[in-house]
Amino acid sequence: MELSTQAILFAFLLTLLAGLSTGIGSAFAFFSKKLNSKFLAGALGFSAGVMIYVSLIEIFAKARSSLAAVYGNTKGYWITTIAFFIGIAVIALIDKLVPESKNPHELHDVDDMEKPVQSKKALLRMGLFSALAITIHNFPEGLATFTGALHDPTMGISITVAIAIHNIPEGIAVSVPIYYATGSRKKALILSFLSGLSEPLGALIGFFLLRPIFNDAMFGVVFAFVAGIMVYISLDELLPTAEKYGEHHTAITGLIAGMGVMALSLLMFA
Repeated sequence: MELSTQAILFAFLLTLLAGLSTGIGSAFAFFSKKLNSKFLAGALGFSAGVMIYVSLIEIFAKARSSLAAVYGNTKGYWITTIAFFIGIAVIALIDKLVPESKNPHELHDVDDMEKPVQSKKALLRMGLFSALAITIHNFPEGLATFTGALHDPTMGISITVAIAIHNIPEGIAVSVPIYYATGSRKKALILSFLSGLSEPLGALIGFFLLRPIFNDAMFGVVFAFVAGIMVYISLDELLPTAEKYGEHHTAITGLIAGMGVMALSLLMFA
């Protein structure tokens, strides 16, 4: 596949924007008197809807088409399916290695951080562990955003928006405990932004490792792998978090709205 410098730069820019959205979570936590959990639940549901729809309807189909052109319909379909479930297995393993209490997708309310039972040392440890966990999680997410944008800029924008929304609670998870442990908004914001930068870093590392062998077959495998990652993130992290911090129907309404917006955008640019 021939990849222009302009296409690579655009894909990297989108990935960078998605990663830096962790800073929005920091600002949201610091400048809101109380986190609007219902709004965030709807936003997370929306993000899940976009990611599930684009993964199963668009990304998986493009991966299958690309691999079928190289290996034939039957073999190409098998390879697509296997790569899809390998993507799920990889991100599930990453989640397994991250302690549940330090999972970056567990939303923390600012009020909880202010309770005196939380020692500064414990809060700082929580924030640093969250930053490490997010750094690990963001590597495959960065590859997902970058690969999607590289192949189809319109789809890349949709994926970027979904990943950016889902990164907001990650920014909260890092910045809030560090702020209450150190009293420094600057330190909290810097660490939050740095954890988000692992997303474009993951995209660049993945791209330069794969670029020498980046042909139609490799593209199909990577795309199917990415689809598996995005479906897992949606079902295992986004929807449960949305359900936990909002009413059931708020999360589902957000989910359907996300699917509808994604479907409409694909139809408009078909």
